[in-house]
Amino acid sequence: MLSSVCTAQQTDQYTQILLSKKLGKEVKFYSNGYGITIDAESSEYGIVDSTGVITYTAPAKNEISHLYKDRFIVKIKDGDPKGKMALIDQKGKLLIPFDAQKISPSWSINQRLITSKDGKEGIYNYDGKEIIPYSDKIKFAGENRFFVKKDNIWLIYDAEGKLKSNREFKENLHFYKNKVYIPTGEKQGEIIDNDGVTLNTISNSNVDNIGGYPFLITKNPSTNKYGVIDTQENRLADEIYDEVFLGTRYIYFIKNEKINIFSKEAKKIYSTDFDYVKSLFNDLFSTQKSLKNPKMAVIRIDGEVVVPKEYDNIEGIKIAGNNFIYLIKGNEQRLLDKDLKDVLEPGYQIEKIFPNSLILRKEGVFYKFSATDKKYEELKNIAALKENGIFYYPQNMFPAVVCKNKDNFYGIIDENGKEIVPFIYDDVNAFLPDNEVVVQREKKFGVTNYQNEPLKEVVYDKFAVDKDGIKLTKDKGTEYLYFTDSGSDNKL
Repeated sequence: MLSSVCTAQQTDQYTQILLSKKLGKEVKFYSNGYGITIDAESSEYGIVDSTGVITYTAPAKNEISHLYKDRFIVKIKDGDPKGKMALIDQKGKLLIPFDAQKISPSWSINQRLITSKDGKEGIYNYDGKEIIPYSDKIKFAGENRFFVKKDNIWLIYDAEGKLKSNREFKENLHFYKNKVYIPTGEKQGEIIDNDGVTLNTISNSNVDNIGGYPFLITKNPSTNKYGVIDTQENRLADEIYDEVFLGTRYIYFIKNEKINIFSKEAKKIYSTDFDYVKSLFNDLFSTQKSLKNPKMAVIRIDGEVVVPKEYDNIEGIKIAGNNFIYLIKGNEQRLLDKDLKDVLEPGYQIEKIFPNSLILRKEGVFYKFSATDKKYEELKNIAALKENGIFYYPQNMFPAVVCKNKDNFYGIIDENGKEIVPFIYDDVNAFLPDNEVVVQREKKFGVTNYQNEPLKEVVYDKFAVDKDGIKLTKDKGTEYLYFTDSGSDNKL
């Protein structure tokens, strides 16, 4: 019965709750078909699968942590104060034996572990295969790269254990976007890639930052002013700016409290009369509020004002993959497309902006609106939306909203207007971006989620919320449920 129930559910959290009830012991860190059991009396650790079968039980005083899917780390806590660690599979098969003092996952490099033993460090994969033999020191160096220290020199290795360059380094470095700048003298240096290959040589510039490569930020040490050169040291912006901020398509410079925009595409800097701007799309920018300028406008990169400076808030947003500008002025709202034309018909109020649609209100009636085909669809049974502090839903957040229907019951609908938590509750409290939702019926509380899985029955007398989760009280007993992210799969 448990197997079929767990298989049908969408979240690991709910499976973990069902397994805990079935086994009568706490199950933690369930993900991808396996979790860890902890016996309350003996503190004995075990591994459980999705059907409730204990596939492995650790010896007394050995601690298990879930690493990834069917991989676990076991630590011996008895005897040796430093402990010994091993890597095992779900059945307890040793993949890395109990001879390491420490096993640390390197999350940025796919399925790699840095292990330490007798003052040395090595790299293994999740199958226990040695990738890089034990060396003096190993440091994570960026995407798919390690720096390995041998005989007081550092060498570059990839995640397959291959030496990428015979070049020797005095210190370990960190590659940003697979590049790093190494100063070699006054106004001199070189930019190398993560294979140790020299991409560019600098001979007469004080390079301060290569984050905008192939455009390099320079800084005059005598004036502390910033400028820009390219990788051939052509001067693109003089060193006359007080501050600099890097963006994806632009580099922003401040001079005399005014923002100047360097376009990487045009290789040109544009001055503005504003304190600061925020990129929207297509060389459009919103000006930002300040004490001197409490209103906002939309300008082009050359300074042309295309939306007058009279708005209280301006945001660039994406809906169904298309760019829009959302503007507020008092009680007035506007939604402009990429051509700066109004999207909505007069009289509609924007209530929620989802990743692929909007919820609108006009004369007390709620509508789902498709920004792609301009279609309005009435949400016939919705009487009100419950505010939860989120107006525009980012792409990584579950798109849903708590509503009250015309019978005064609360539930939750998704961005398509589909009921996902039924309208059977006296109240519903959401805590975005968390996946857990407190529901109330007849003065009792429980917890569900956006998949409508009953995480806690509606039997509790009160609840309290902190940054980590929900505390539920029944009679004199309390239980605690940790929050999970509504936009993630909660997978290890």
